[in-house]
Amino acid sequence: MKRLILVILIYLPLSLLAKDFNVLDYGAKGDGTTLDTRAVQSAIDACTQNGGGRVLIPSGTTVLIGTIYLKDYVTLHVENGAVLLGSPNYQDYSADTHKNMYKNEPHMDRCLIFAKDARSIAIEGYGTIDGNGHQKNFTKANGGRPMMVRFVNVTDIHLSYITLINPAAWTSAWLYCNNISVSGINIISRVNNNGDGLDFDGCTNVRVVNSNFDNSDDSICLQASRPDRPCKNITVSNCHFSTKWGGMRIGLLSRGNIESVTVTNCTFKNIQDSGLKIQQNEGGEMKNMVFSNLVMENVPRPIFMSFTQQRASMETPEGELEPLKRMHNFSFSNVVVDNSMLDKNSAFFLTGFPGHRIEDISIKDVQFGVSGGGTAEDANKLEIKEYTQEVLNGWWPEFSLVGTLPASGIYARHIDGLVIDNFNLIVLNKDLRDPIVLDDVLHAEINGVRANRKLVPVSQININ
Repeated sequence: MKRLILVILIYLPLSLLAKDFNVLDYGAKGDGTTLDTRAVQSAIDACTQNGGGRVLIPSGTTVLIGTIYLKDYVTLHVENGAVLLGSPNYQDYSADTHKNMYKNEPHMDRCLIFAKDARSIAIEGYGTIDGNGHQKNFTKANGGRPMMVRFVNVTDIHLSYITLINPAAWTSAWLYCNNISVSGINIISRVNNNGDGLDFDGCTNVRVVNSNFDNSDDSICLQASRPDRPCKNITVSNCHFSTKWGGMRIGLLSRGNIESVTVTNCTFKNIQDSGLKIQQNEGGEMKNMVFSNLVMENVPRPIFMSFTQQRASMETPEGELEPLKRMHNFSFSNVVVDNSMLDKNSAFFLTGFPGHRIEDISIKDVQFGVSGGGTAEDANKLEIKEYTQEVLNGWWPEFSLVGTLPASGIYARHIDGLVIDNFNLIVLNKDLRDPIVLDDVLHAEINGVRANRKLVPVSQININ
């Protein structure tokens, strides 16, 4: 009995300190039409001033807001059946919420939920945050398109069991943050352009698990806009991706290092561009990444890698290009891809740049189904465009700038150190292209390549 009383006395003060701050108690109407920004911010301010706790968006309410600012030790809890709704009026979004780090995109500088230099914050609950970002409300021409969430230099963040829908631009931007846990979320961002899911810029120690993504742009992005803030120690597992563009894009914005990344036990379906899009463009180093146990369906380029110069950061002076550093140590294994319903432009595409090879890539244990349809002209195509400045013309290294490849399975060029082992290609219709074409590839080791269940002798691998 004495021990029980002692335990109660120890934990009772902690429970008393764990306070809830209901936004209705601070003047919110929760009717979906009255702007409740001040009430919600008052609840957040009271919460942090009292040592932290939960700011409640209660079930059965629709709380309409413009920009709010999360602060230390605040958990924004959106209850099941509650909606936190973004205002349709661009003027309700503050201009002091940092900025988008990509060039030519200041129309996405504002955001709905913002935090800077904070610690231990969370967004959770089984409710919904609705950005209300429909094109009737937000366009570039009519002021801009605010992002839903932006965190800058925040430590210890949890995003859990919440549904995020209808942002006017990116769902979330995480800049220079540390110790991030994302678990059990759903993102649906199809009502406007640039509907990215989670964009981690210069972040460290990031875990993303058990989540669903349905996006109009890249579902997860790993990038580094500052040379002194690497993006590293990232794990992604047990997620499903469906998107108009890339399931996971790593790079483009790459002035700093991007390294130590694992992606496992994920599915990718109905993606118009690429499953894994790994692109080094600026002055950083990209290295040490493992991708395993992946299943893809209707994903034209399961793996698309490029290494070429391009200005991505808005802080790099126009006309300047940062020197290419290194891109090395990538492992892909246990990958199953069914692209049998797509056209002939379905392949693994790995391209370095003349004088700048991607180093040490391993591709093992792959089942790859394609429709076929490659012609003799495709098979004999000699001019595969390089991603030069003339070809890029100020934009990104996209597959559309290159066009149909001379390989039905893997096309790789400007690589030093390539291992392909147990690669099984099933081609449904006649295809006159070779399964694998290597161009300017050093130290290649090819084993166990099969085309329609027949072993392809190494002597028949097209090596230029």
